Formats: sequence, C-alpha cells, structure tokens
Amino acid sequence: MSDYSELDKKQDVHILHSMGYAQELERRMSSFSNFAVSFSIICILSGGINSLAQATSGAGGAAIGIGWPVGCFISLVFAVAMAQISSAYPTAGGLYHWGSILGNRFTGWLTAWFNLLGLVTVLGAINVGTYYFFIGAFGGYFGMVDTTLIRIVFLVVITGLQALVNHMGIGLTAKLTDFSGYLIFATSIALAAVCLIAAPSYDFARLFTFTNYSGIATIAADGSATGAPVWPQVSTFWVFALGLLLPIYTITGYDASAHTSEETVKAAHSVPRGMVASVLWSALFGYIMLCAFVLMLPNMDDAAKQGWNVFFWAMDAQVNPIVKDILYFLIFISQWLCGLATVTSVSRMIFAFSRDGGLPASKALSKVSPKHRTPVSAIWTGSILSVLFVWGSSLVSIGDTPVYTIVVSCTVIFLFFSFAIPITLGLFAWGTSKWDKMGPWNLGEGLFKLFAVLSIISMIVIFVLGIQPPNDWAGIITVGFLVLTAIVWFGFEKRRFKGPPIGDAISKRKAEIAAAEAAVGEG
Repeated sequence: MSDYSELDKKQDVHILHSMGYAQELERRMSSFSNFAVSFSIICILSGGINSLAQATSGAGGAAIGIGWPVGCFISLVFAVAMAQISSAYPTAGGLYHWGSILGNRFTGWLTAWFNLLGLVTVLGAINVGTYYFFIGAFGGYFGMVDTTLIRIVFLVVITGLQALVNHMGIGLTAKLTDFSGYLIFATSIALAAVCLIAAPSYDFARLFTFTNYSGIATIAADGSATGAPVWPQVSTFWVFALGLLLPIYTITGYDASAHTSEETVKAAHSVPRGMVASVLWSALFGYIMLCAFVLMLPNMDDAAKQGWNVFFWAMDAQVNPIVKDILYFLIFISQWLCGLATVTSVSRMIFAFSRDGGLPASKALSKVSPKHRTPVSAIWTGSILSVLFVWGSSLVSIGDTPVYTIVVSCTVIFLFFSFAIPITLGLFAWGTSKWDKMGPWNLGEGLFKLFAVLSIISMIVIFVLGIQPPNDWAGIITVGFLVLTAIVWFGFEKRRFKGPPIGDAISKRKAEIAAAEAAVGEG
C-alpha cells in the first residue's frame, strides 16, 4: 500500500464524488486484496470439489479434460466484458449502478434484484456445501448425521462468524481473504500432488475420453445401487453440455471485485484486473487439480456409480488417512473463507442499492458504522436472509425434490442474468452520451463488443443448460420471478424508486456527501 499516494487517494475519491457518492467505506484493499476477494468466492476447493459428480457421473474424464476449459471460457467472457465497465464506473454494488447508468432506472433496479437474489442464495448454497463437506470429511469423528436441525445450527454458527469478521472492518476481512488466496493456491497444488502420487497409473487418455454415464443408478446411503442418477438418461452430447455447469457454477462470484470498488485503492485500475485475474488463475489451478483427481480414480466406471460421494470415495480408497485429513482441514478452512468473502459481496450490494432507496428499510441498511467503517446492518441482514432461505427451502419439497435444490439451480441463472443485463446495455451504450468516457482499463470498441456478444450467447447457453432435468423447475421459477418483478415494478417501484444520482442530481448532493463523510470521520 506504500505506493498509494495522496494524489491516488484524491483521484479515487474524485471518481466516487463524480458519481454522486460519499467515501463512507474505508479504502484499505490493495490490488491483490481485490483479486483475492473474487478468487476466494470462486474457490475451486468449494464448487470444484462439491459439484464433481456433474462431471464424473456425466461425460466422464472428458467432462474435466475438455469440459473444464470450455466452461471456464464461458465465465471468462462475462468477466472481461464486466471489467471494461467496472473501470469506467468503480462503485460498490457495481452491477446495479452500471445497469442504471447504461440503461435506465428499471434496468438498474432489475439488475439489482437479480444480483441480490443470486448473492443471498449463493451464500446459503456455499455454506451448505461447506456443511456437507464437513460431514463427509469429519462427520464420522463427531458422530454427526445430517438432519435439518444440525444443518441449520451449523449454518448459524459459520455464517454468524463470517458476519462478525465482516462487521469488524474491511482491514481484517481483507487480511483473511488475502490469506485465503494463498491458501487456495497452496491447497489445490498440494491436492493435485497427492492425487498424482496416489494415482495407480497415468492414463492421460481418460481425460479426453467421452463416456455417457447419464441415467445410471448411484450408490445409496444403505450401500445398495439404488440411488438417483446425477443426470437423467440423455445423449453423449447433452451429458457433456450439462457437465459444463461444473466450471460455470464454480467460476462465478468475480463481481465481488466490483462490489468492493469503494474499498479498493486505484479502483479504476485494480477492479478490472482483479476480476479477470481471479477467473484466469481459478481456471488454471482448478484444471491442474481436477485433472490430477481424475488420473487418481481407480476406475472411471466405479467413480460414476459413486455419484455425489465421488470425492470422499476416491480419497478413502487412494490416500493415506493422515494426509487426507490434513487436506480436508485445509479445504474446509478455504470453504469457510469462501463464505466470508461472499458475505462481503452480499453486504456491499445491499448497501449500494439501499443508499439509493432500493430496498425496504433502506435508511438503516445503508448506514455505515463510524467505528468499523462497514455497512453493519447490510452485513447481518444478508447473512440472516441466507440462513432463513436454507431453512425455509429445506422444509418444503416439490415432488421428491427439496425447494432448496431447485432454487440453487436458479441461483447461478439469476447471477449471470445480473451480469448480462449491464453488458448488453453497454453493447448499445458505447460511445453514446450514456457511456462516452472509458476507464483506464480499455479493450477498445471492437473487442468489448465481441465479448459482449459472446456474453449474450453464453447467457442463452447457461439458461438452456440450467433448466434441463433434474433442474427443470428452475425455468418455471425464473419466469415466475420475472413476472413477480414486473408486478412489483409497475405496481410500486416505478413511481417510488429514483435510481442512482445522474446529471444535476449529482451536483446537488455536495452538502450531503460532505455530511456523510464527516459522520464516519473521512477526510
């Protein structure tokens, strides 16, 4: 941070003031910290491990060897297009702001709701994944059995700790997410090395061999081969396409770099770099780790039958118990830190949307603690909502499927929609009065428009894949949410919600900005 001069600070604050906002949050995050917060949320040790069955019980080895790079590229096109916009508009809750400036009040409001719903549910999903990983790794030592009560108590404890750390200031959160960045690098390489040492042979051909495991029964809890298949019976092309959801679902959350813009030094430079770098490094280290895991599997056919338990089955079969437990502990800590970074992202989104009056109780939700310089109400509200979502949706089922499972399949659709809206608007706004000034991170018109078009195509692909069986309810829920959104907008918000300050409204805010900064001791 020693290279962060007074001039740099003035420049960051000037950009923020020019968008009509006060420097209420504290700029304590370095360029690396901004990268680390996105890298921690992506967390290849969370999604990459907890969702492995989408590949191993899908198209087999090729789902990793070929599917992982293809899926990561789909995520990358969004990150590159968003990076261009984030450099021009580095604000907290970035996507909502971009949706408003590049479009109008409605597109900003819609982006905010998609992003918010996606972030709250994804925080719940990440922490549920951490819970199931803990049960699989250490449940036997503690005699833990999965029940709704144990799941919710576990979630309350780990989410509460994540909220508490966030409450205490961005300095502590950034230190922990920086540590998380290094921990994910080190643990993924250690896991890859252990897998390669334990591999019975190096059958590299299996990484590029397509096998259709869709429709096969998996091992049930009682040990019989009567468990539900991971994917229903589909063609080899479709099972490979569905397997792309493993990297696409894992490589998301890089919008955290934008959400922490107002706490990042030299934000117009650091945020776009953090966003793109977090995707590239996650893609590379995830690929090394997962390829090594596939090479370690004793047999691809047996692995497919394990379904969602494939990771623990392979580690039990091939790896020394002490080494295995050390790796499990490091993975568990990484997964908890993934949730910690997600709380940061959710709370900044709630804070940014609230300061423009976008949520009920906006005044309270946009309040920044003068002592900790964090949006305390937003932190606890996002955390509590994520636990309530898991609890409520675990109790209700549609057919045999818990609503929780169905909503989580919508989560990523919601998140990518919130990415796609500002990108699509940017495609048409480039060079117009809405977007006539680019930030220092600039692809140029041709390249940005290419990535914007690729993002729109990718959004269609993600939506089509995300609503296939067994997630066919996701399409109905997404459409239902759109209908509900339209009712709320036209019924209430169209008249009430003013959106972010634009034009004359910015200059009129000078006194407000000065008062808000004085209240938190900035300046």
